Amino acid sequence: MAWKPVKVNARLWPTPFRKATAVSFSRRSRFVTAAAMVLSAATVLASCSRAETDQGGGQPPPEADQGAATEVRLGYFPNVTHAPAIVGVENGFFADELGSTTLTTQTFNAGPDEVNALLGGSLDVAFIGSGPAINAFTKSEGTIQLISGAVSGGAQLVVKPEITSQDQLKGATIATPQLGNTQDVALKKWLSEQDLSGDVTVANMKNPQIYDAFRSGEVDGGWLPEPWPSQLVEEAGAHVLLDEKQLWPDGKFPTTVMIARSEFVRQHPETVKALLRGAIAATEWAGNNTGEAKSVVNSAIEKLTGDTLSGPVLDRAFANIELSPDPASATYPQLAEDSVTAGVVDAAAELSGFLDLSLLNEVLAEQGKPPVDAAGLQAN
Repeated sequence: MAWKPVKVNARLWPTPFRKATAVSFSRRSRFVTAAAMVLSAATVLASCSRAETDQGGGQPPPEADQGAATEVRLGYFPNVTHAPAIVGVENGFFADELGSTTLTTQTFNAGPDEVNALLGGSLDVAFIGSGPAINAFTKSEGTIQLISGAVSGGAQLVVKPEITSQDQLKGATIATPQLGNTQDVALKKWLSEQDLSGDVTVANMKNPQIYDAFRSGEVDGGWLPEPWPSQLVEEAGAHVLLDEKQLWPDGKFPTTVMIARSEFVRQHPETVKALLRGAIAATEWAGNNTGEAKSVVNSAIEKLTGDTLSGPVLDRAFANIELSPDPASATYPQLAEDSVTAGVVDAAAELSGFLDLSLLNEVLAEQGKPPVDAAGLQAN
């Protein structure tokens, strides 16, 4: 809507020199009338401005598509189970897709810390475990959502060799990466089902520290994501008491997924699609170049943690995981219940709207690939 400023000028007003039929104004009446005209003009201006914004003529609403972001802040872990993120960063798949958008990365040891970074607004998108992903959705009241899968499998309960049955876990100390993270929930839920909750001590410590703690006898084992269980098996004499794949239909469960702040997704959908294209490209490249992918991941882990993994550890770790953008959507109601069973939360999260796979499916459609099912949890 076009508008013209209203000019208030004394020459517009009737004066004593006009004909007798003109209205004579006192100083007070001139002031009141002028003020009314200015107020009217301001009202017209505000109305036009609002109308133009609503109709697309002005600045977009805060959550509307604002084009490519200047910067996107991405979080992930230096774990084999975060291979799509590591390969995407190290081989430039994300940067290639993002173009002029700056990619800023930050690494974490476990999900709860990464969730806090998202909630605090210092991250936009994150690769994370399924348990903390649900927690992020709940704590944010739905403003953090799952946008893609990344990795399935790759979590095991490994223990010292003399523990050969679950009954022998009584009195043992088992490590997990952090209180409330994906493996912590899985272990506590399993212990509860085996009536072992009060008989096993769960110790939370960073993944790289668990190796030394196991070797020193401080812990008797760990429920861990790759490559850490493989490191304990190949280099510290541990053996597998339970592979988490045994607990899920077809052996599939989401170990790593991608989540994002919903506001960022709405404001910069093309930037999010660029990250998704980068993740898919990294996944496909790793599948077709397994040897090189292992080397890339190993180099990144060494750079980020100071540790390097042996060939047998890498081989075993990669054999235990499956890279895929499919988040195994049907598993999340059970995962939400598991958090209750584990005592992490009091009630299972209401997961309606937890998944927003719309951009992922747009990318898959562009590439001629089938869509991913949200199992009834897709946001409207």
